[in-house]
Amino acid sequence: MAETFGTEKVGKVSLDYSKYPGQDFYCDGSVEDELLEIVKTYPAGDYAKVIQERKKWPILYHLSPQRENIVEWIPMKKSDKVLEVGSGCGAITGALAKKAGTVTCVDLSRKRSLINAHRHSDCGNVTIHVGNFKDIEPTLEADYDYICLIGVFEYGQSYIGGKTPYEDFLRILMRHLTPGGRIIIAIENKYGLKYFAGCKEDHLGTYFSGIENYADGGGVRTFGRKGLEKIFTACGVGESHFYYPYPDYKFMTTLYSDKHLPGKGELVNNLRNFDRDRMLLFHEKEAFDGLLEEELFPVFSNSYIAVLGADFSVEYARYSNDRAPQYRIRTQIDRDSSGNRLVRKSPLSDHALAHVQGMEASYKALLERYQDSDLKINHCHLEEKDACFAYVEGVPLSQLMDRCLEQGDEEGFLAYFRDFVKRIGYHQDSNVTDMDPVFSNIMVSGEEWTLIDYEWTFQKHVECKELAYRVIYCYLLEDEKRGKLPMERILEELGISQEEAALYREREMEFQQFVTENNRSMAQIREDIGYQITQPVKWVDRYQNAAGVNRVQIYEDKGAGYQEESSYFVQDAYQGENLIEFSVTVGGDVKNLRIDPAMDSCIVKIQEMTWNGLSIDMGNRRIVVANGRVAAAGEAVLPSIVFPTTDPNINIRLERLNRLESNRLNVKMEIVRIPMAMAADMAQKTGGILRR
Repeated sequence: MAETFGTEKVGKVSLDYSKYPGQDFYCDGSVEDELLEIVKTYPAGDYAKVIQERKKWPILYHLSPQRENIVEWIPMKKSDKVLEVGSGCGAITGALAKKAGTVTCVDLSRKRSLINAHRHSDCGNVTIHVGNFKDIEPTLEADYDYICLIGVFEYGQSYIGGKTPYEDFLRILMRHLTPGGRIIIAIENKYGLKYFAGCKEDHLGTYFSGIENYADGGGVRTFGRKGLEKIFTACGVGESHFYYPYPDYKFMTTLYSDKHLPGKGELVNNLRNFDRDRMLLFHEKEAFDGLLEEELFPVFSNSYIAVLGADFSVEYARYSNDRAPQYRIRTQIDRDSSGNRLVRKSPLSDHALAHVQGMEASYKALLERYQDSDLKINHCHLEEKDACFAYVEGVPLSQLMDRCLEQGDEEGFLAYFRDFVKRIGYHQDSNVTDMDPVFSNIMVSGEEWTLIDYEWTFQKHVECKELAYRVIYCYLLEDEKRGKLPMERILEELGISQEEAALYREREMEFQQFVTENNRSMAQIREDIGYQITQPVKWVDRYQNAAGVNRVQIYEDKGAGYQEESSYFVQDAYQGENLIEFSVTVGGDVKNLRIDPAMDSCIVKIQEMTWNGLSIDMGNRRIVVANGRVAAAGEAVLPSIVFPTTDPNINIRLERLNRLESNRLNVKMEIVRIPMAMAADMAQKTGGILRR
């Protein structure tokens, strides 16, 4: 195999095997042959279709164009030289080749390097060195403008070895930088929130490995922010800056920075692990919202991009990769030559150029429609391929409306909504319509409301009530906590019937299909791949493995009916193995007593129930009533009861019993929780209602 130790050309890409040891020591198995077949057979534009058809994690991971986002935002120049260490199958090589003058790749695997070369065979500025980094490194030049380690730095022990592999790895790399050059490191944060929430550690595939500081060993190490900073300081790095790719660096959709951190409610795409099953221990969005309030997001970001060297002007970037090619863009916040913030929308390919450049015409059309109105239109102008907008200070309308819902201020919410309808409905007979004036696209500063983004503006008339309904419908879908939304009042406010609302929802689906051309979202692709999400909290609830889940609540009626303030929870009632047992003292002034045995649908088997030492006749409906159905009783007076409700209760009419000044109620029962649908089915097949 003579070419193994020489050079090879794949299209315009050069492969250098002079340091190749003769075999691949790292391989993912037969899927690499499948990847090689794909890149030889299909053009890059068809990868998304192949990913959807084959439904495999390695194919998604290596071929998804979304992988390129992690470096696409970096403002490289065509004169820049880039070194990519650990280039693998070339997930980001193509993006680097488009932006830079030359790209030098280093990878241990010949098979992966061939995949890289075939998928980028038209890139004459790419050279791939195949072999161990330690062997290749002495031959590398010392004037790279960028050195990229995307998902590589954590393998420092494997690359370098020794007692301080990460520091030694970084020092070696720094020798190959040109003065003023930068090292770009993308790496998981071992304290990322997703790991606390139940995702397995990416490299070892075990729960909590990073959080537990890799107590069980392993050849990979990720770090928290402080850990990385200590390494940088030890290596004499003079300047470093952190960025926060979300949901993580592998499939980044949004990039945050210390200059532009996420706002409350933004971090909603969290179930994004595609490579293995996971637990879901808590609601990540709600946890992120709390961390944002405490200004702890940089500590718990799932991943980091560390820039070693001078900072960039880019403060924020958002990618719209799941759209049709003609609408795929990057939206970013950066600074102009005068240091002023601006919002820039850029096409991700020439397919989207017309869409971006049409935004200036949309600005002029909307400016004419809303002239002299209470709604300002954010200024837009074109700069080469980009549409540039003014950066508008203020509070998003969505945040103000969320605050009303959180505080239970329905009237305040409706006041904002009425104001919104009034402002967007100005000149509502116009044939110019922004189809997407969602609340997050309106910035409020005092009495001034500004429409900051109007990407989906069309030369057509749309009724104001339909537009307003679309906005409120999308708002509701974004966050389940917005279920408090008074939709009936909204429909009444807009004068919309249920039939019209259904029609508008159909049109919204058509609009989404127009934007995406039915491309599957990343969430749908995750479902297609088939890894499961398990929720241990539900297991605990279902199988009753803790006393806290099996709380018994007692209500006392002293003549005013049952009230929460006169109820209490019985302490230490749970005895394990589904058994509840307790004894309580009841005053002589209590007329009726209610026992809530659980907070979920269930079956309850009464084993014992006595009043002052005497058994209560459970078959006497004048004494005992319940909102369940008798499942079995036979000759006994102690039945099993099916409760097809989340509020099961057993009521005892104490007025019909012999009451003393102080009375003693003893109860022993077995409780098994069952799904609501099952309880309902069982209740239909059982005996009578335990009710008079």
